[in-house]
Amino acid sequence: MNAMQIGATAAACSAISQVIADLPEGPRTMVGIATFDSTIHFYHLKRALQQPLMLVVPDIQDVYTPLQSDVIVPLSECRQHLELLLESIPTMFQNNRTAESAFGAAIKAAFLAMKSTGGKLLVFQSVLLSVGIGALSAREAEGRTNISAGEKEAHKLLQPADKTLKTMAIEFAEYQVCVDVFLTTQSYIDIASISVVPRTTGGQVYYYHPFSVLSDTAKLYNDLRWNITRPQGFEAVMRVRCSQGIQVQEYLGNFCKRIPTDIDLAGIDCDKTIMVTLKHDDKLPDGSEFAFQCALLYTTLYGQRRIRVTNLSLSVTSMLSSLFRVADLDAQFTCLLKQAAMDIPSSPLVQVREQPVNTCINILLSYRKFCATVSSSGQLILPEALKLLPLYTLALIKSTGLRPDGKIDDRSFWINYVSSISTPLAIPLVYPRMIPIHDLKTREEEGSIVPSSIPLSSEHISDGGIYLLENGDDALIYVGGSVDSGILQQLFGASTVEEIPSQFVLQQYDNPVSKKLNEVVNEIRRQRCSYLR
Repeated sequence: MNAMQIGATAAACSAISQVIADLPEGPRTMVGIATFDSTIHFYHLKRALQQPLMLVVPDIQDVYTPLQSDVIVPLSECRQHLELLLESIPTMFQNNRTAESAFGAAIKAAFLAMKSTGGKLLVFQSVLLSVGIGALSAREAEGRTNISAGEKEAHKLLQPADKTLKTMAIEFAEYQVCVDVFLTTQSYIDIASISVVPRTTGGQVYYYHPFSVLSDTAKLYNDLRWNITRPQGFEAVMRVRCSQGIQVQEYLGNFCKRIPTDIDLAGIDCDKTIMVTLKHDDKLPDGSEFAFQCALLYTTLYGQRRIRVTNLSLSVTSMLSSLFRVADLDAQFTCLLKQAAMDIPSSPLVQVREQPVNTCINILLSYRKFCATVSSSGQLILPEALKLLPLYTLALIKSTGLRPDGKIDDRSFWINYVSSISTPLAIPLVYPRMIPIHDLKTREEEGSIVPSSIPLSSEHISDGGIYLLENGDDALIYVGGSVDSGILQQLFGASTVEEIPSQFVLQQYDNPVSKKLNEVVNEIRRQRCSYLR
């Protein structure tokens, strides 16, 4: 019911209908549609029928598929019925008053239908899973009423409520079913529990909160389209090998691990990153070469089985100065970020916040102690390659996941997002990019579509300027109080700041400045592989 009221059902059906054309043609492309509230509704899409036939599964504790076949059929055989069904679903359920959601039972039933082939399961959810398999309670409200229990227990709300969904997810991964979840919600939905399914199956969580038809319909479509069209593979197995003396300590990311040496990925795509931590269990001879190999075996969209091998050879040094000289700031910070995200659900927040700070201090202390020239104790000495590490570490502490005042679902989504984030997107997530957009004409000579960014400090912001702030997922536009009315009219179609709505949807007006702003935003979207909210 909630999905109907907020327009999420219509937005999802419209998005699916538009991306059907982007699906690859051929006999391997098979599709199926199911809807759910407190029961599950499958649809018979066989071409022989005049219109799609609804098949209701009322049992949400011991679920089943109503047909052995014809629930999932080749796209070429059901395209017309599929378009008709997607057009009719919003009106079909417009008078629905059922408030419950059988999310767990629905994905289990969909899995049973896909079990023989594997593939990708896309789920759209708007309310808390409240009935059937894996039913959840509003733990966030319970956490608020139990605040006297002490802050040390707060992190438990960031852990899954129980093992039901995790057990299901492991089974999904075993049969190569990858699950992506699109959360179009305006209330608490317990991402900590739901996200276990996409994380275990190599999938992804998309979070639109609070969902708005005005600002999120286009983002939902673009996210869904990129999810389907981006370079990706299925049925993947990955292993990292090292020279003798070094061994893999831990893998971090979205995968299922059944044996110590390999990780299984029901789905893998170009946006996912797996972090591997190493340890040395033997003395490494100075000046020797050590080799690393990552092997990924996967199946393409067209059924071809391929293996991708990446090799790396590095020199061993006992000179700390050499190590600091070639240190990779982005990689170092990404490790800090992912380690913090992994620790948040299992440790008190105070302890998690201290860890990256202590790591940063230890790194800089080692450089001062063993590499820097003698100087006064009050002088700050930073290695050139890591001079921004303290700034990024402080930004990390202020980020959504590590702030004590953050909402439970927001923090859970942040943890899930960080677990598979790529290195180029890690720093903007905590230290956003700010771009002046009031003088785009004068910045055209820079040679790049996106103007140079400026530091995040008030001294670089003028009251007569307009600034775009983006972190790879969200974007904000700050408009100074003394901005020229002509620029406002060209960019936003408004004469004063007060006329610009707080929920602003970017439009292109018939002038060069507006066209340039749209080019800048579209280039950022391309760079980030995200529509920006």
